[in-house]
Amino acid sequence: MNTIRSVLSIFRSQGLGGVLRRIGERLTGTSSRLPSPLRYEDALAVDWRTHHPAVVSPVTVGPGSLTVAWIMSPPGVGSGGHQNIFRFIKFLEEAGHRVRIYLYSADKVVSLARARSVAASSSYPRIDASIELYPASGVATDVDAIVATGWETAYPSFRDSSLARRIYFVQDYEPYFYPVGTDSVLAENTYRFGFVGITAGGWLAQKLATDFGMTTSHYDFSADRARYHLINNGPRKEILFYVRPGTERRGFELGIMALDLFSRERPEYTINLAGWDVRRYSIPFAHNNLKTMPVDQLNEVYNRCAAGLVLSMTNMSLLPLELIAAGVIPVVNDGDNNTMVSDNEFIEYTPASPRALADRLISLVDRADLPEHARAAAASLDGAGWARSGEQFVEAFESAMRGPTKGSSLNG
Repeated sequence: MNTIRSVLSIFRSQGLGGVLRRIGERLTGTSSRLPSPLRYEDALAVDWRTHHPAVVSPVTVGPGSLTVAWIMSPPGVGSGGHQNIFRFIKFLEEAGHRVRIYLYSADKVVSLARARSVAASSSYPRIDASIELYPASGVATDVDAIVATGWETAYPSFRDSSLARRIYFVQDYEPYFYPVGTDSVLAENTYRFGFVGITAGGWLAQKLATDFGMTTSHYDFSADRARYHLINNGPRKEILFYVRPGTERRGFELGIMALDLFSRERPEYTINLAGWDVRRYSIPFAHNNLKTMPVDQLNEVYNRCAAGLVLSMTNMSLLPLELIAAGVIPVVNDGDNNTMVSDNEFIEYTPASPRALADRLISLVDRADLPEHARAAAASLDGAGWARSGEQFVEAFESAMRGPTKGSSLNG
């Protein structure tokens, strides 16, 4: 099981080339580099104790349209993090700014055609931004801001000679993605680079400001009301569990334990496992393996479900509010990482133990007024959807770009 997880993690971060390289290293007894998502030469070159000149003396940025470079790993079909990045790129474009996407990967072989194809799929918002590989020479000279995304992309942003302002679009506390060691330390160090952080939800903003002294602001979570909405006002006899067995922070085993208990006591409920193909895993109860689904098919599934189990040991998932929009009551593990992101009264925050989670699911499906409760949940969300979050983000971005400055002007 651990081997499967390791292979899946390498495949997600480095593609097939990364997997094949690791196999070769095992066979030959050699190792070409560490850590996996970050190029070895970038890890060697960055010393965060001395900040980049663009951080020490930010240039003056004039009014009007800005040119913004986003550095990111190659997008995947089911990557919610990339889909969210594209959502906020679209908000920047709608505010009149120009965006270029630069792809960075530890695997030197990146398929630009595949990345563009994924970005053009129905799972991604339509944007005007160009998509190109991050060049050894750095971003173009007319760029006003460089936005780092995943922690590994903060390193090329730090090394880039451009005097463009540095922004860090932080969606999760990524040191928690790894056991304590090299990767976790190198990820944590990026919060010491002096970049301005714009975070997904308030928990991250507070944590990075408190623990690392970062300048941070945040946008609130929401749901796409056009995509996720109530279409079933009647009884529901199904449950949904968002599964990511290769992603430790999603608590796969904990959720399976809770659902095992639930299924024994409420066997009449159909349990749907969505988010990953789990056919190779030993699961002790009957279930539907929905695998990774296109986002335009999710609303119909959600509307069959009375409750959803969504676990996150780091920053909260986007899923709880999407479920609520469709009338599904989410059960989420309790903790500041979740409660500080959303205080929606219909999220059932529950202690992270199998019995407690199972009991909460049982109490939900046993409610005599569950259809009415589902309607009230769907109505609880702001009808503006992500638009308000987009306004928060653009306001935070433009404030970071036009805040206290020194030095010369980039765009007059």
